[in-house]
Amino acid sequence: MEASVLDLRKNMKDILAAIDRRENVILTYRGKRKAIIMPIDEVTECEPKCSDFEACGMWADRDDMDDVQEYVQKLRAPRRF
Repeated sequence: MEASVLDLRKNMKDILAAIDRRENVILTYRGKRKAIIMPIDEVTECEPKCSDFEACGMWADRDDMDDVQEYVQKLRAPRRF
């Protein structure tokens, strides 16, 4: 099914019915395709995991962060000259 943004606003019931029938809905804006709305069961395999991101575990080898409370207290301590 193909629906415009206006259809999405005015005919949400029909679009949700199409999704309930397991149809993908292609969303268009000014005649150009912008998104695909698909039933949730088809999307669940694409859910990202923390390990998929580059930043996950980037400080795992730092020894100064072993004791979190001590590290935070050290950060919050006033500067002494």
